[in-house]
Amino acid sequence: MIFITAKFRVRPESADRWAEITSEFTEATRAEPGCLWFDWSRSLADPNEYVLVEAFRDDEAGAAHVQSDHFRQARRDLPPHLAETPRIVNTTVPQDDWSLLGEMAVD
Repeated sequence: MIFITAKFRVRPESADRWAEITSEFTEATRAEPGCLWFDWSRSLADPNEYVLVEAFRDDEAGAAHVQSDHFRQARRDLPPHLAETPRIVNTTVPQDDWSLLGEMAVD
């Protein structure tokens, strides 16, 4: 799978509305057949920073995502709400779901 983590520094005036601002993009991406997950979290250290954790089945699914109409629309809609260019880590891993964190296993 393609595993991606991106950090979005959002303008303070948009931070509390980020879930609303990104809702159409998020819903459309989650509906893609190759999307495994697409989850936003807000930083505890910086209320203007959101972290996106996303995964796609394979290179084909990742390509379909960045070529989609909703991705093109997000490229127009989201930057006015950003304080800086998002930072990203993008890698391919040989699995298709989350692994268990054995060091914190729950009985």
